[in-house]
Amino acid sequence: MRARSGGPAEGTGGRPGALLVVGDVVTDIVARHRRSLAPGTDTAAAIRTVPGGAGANVACWAAHRGRADVRLLGRVGADAAAWHEAALTRAGVRPRLVVDAEAPTGTVICLVDGGAGAERTFLTDSGAALRLSPADWSPDLLDGVALLHLSGYLFFTEPSRATARAALAAARARGVPVTVDPASAGFLAETGVERFLSAVDGVAALLPSRDEAELLTGLPDPADAASKLSHRFPAVVVKLGAEGALVARDGQVLGRVLAEPARVRDSTGAGDAFTGAFLAARLGGAGLCEAAAQGCGAGARAVEQIGGRPPAPPAVA
Repeated sequence: MRARSGGPAEGTGGRPGALLVVGDVVTDIVARHRRSLAPGTDTAAAIRTVPGGAGANVACWAAHRGRADVRLLGRVGADAAAWHEAALTRAGVRPRLVVDAEAPTGTVICLVDGGAGAERTFLTDSGAALRLSPADWSPDLLDGVALLHLSGYLFFTEPSRATARAALAAARARGVPVTVDPASAGFLAETGVERFLSAVDGVAALLPSRDEAELLTGLPDPADAASKLSHRFPAVVVKLGAEGALVARDGQVLGRVLAEPARVRDSTGAGDAFTGAFLAARLGGAGLCEAAAQGCGAGARAVEQIGGRPPAPPAVA
């Protein structure tokens, strides 16, 4: 294997510390269809291939929302390594991509209903993304880092689960707070709630979706779920999509943040956008509710476009 890097780690001087995201980098094939899928025949769709992955999307949105130093550790196949590195660099992220000699880049087919809700269904081939191994991790990656974010996908398979454990241990040793987004209710159910909760024990903030919070607690009311989870984690933010977000701490819901109006085209990556903007705001000194409001704003912008990344920066003449 070899690593593609956006450059060596640098000190932050007087600037706020960096954000390091460890997670998945995948290729998204987004198919928007306005009619119900027709088994056995054709269904017309608008199809685009775009860079994606929950971890990579979070890093890009954090950089888009004003973070000067956002870094990403992920694993890709040789088939698309250069393409993904270039896309991340253009987005303002400093990528360190480990190139897998055996597995191709992960691929997700996103089937997006072209109706009002733009609800999506994922067909996922994790490929190299979840083959990130402890050998790919180094405590030196935390140099200058003020916050470590781990994509929940890391906790669903070995060896990426072992990598997450190594990163968590290194962060604890350095006093670097860690945040986790559970990422997938489906994979979470397969992995097991207690196994996941034990694996993320000690993180500073958990950012589940409504479905993930319900699964983690067995409680159908998101406020109750947020409250229960905040007995275990110092801060909990439950993402509610078009209904905004709930913020909880010490067993109490601190507030409900309203979503911003949006014309929904594709809901892929909306939760990642929320998380990236939330983390950027927190590193900028925002309180939990203010950061959640920033997250809601980014989520609203995300659903107005195709794919899970923020708008590309304007080209330099």
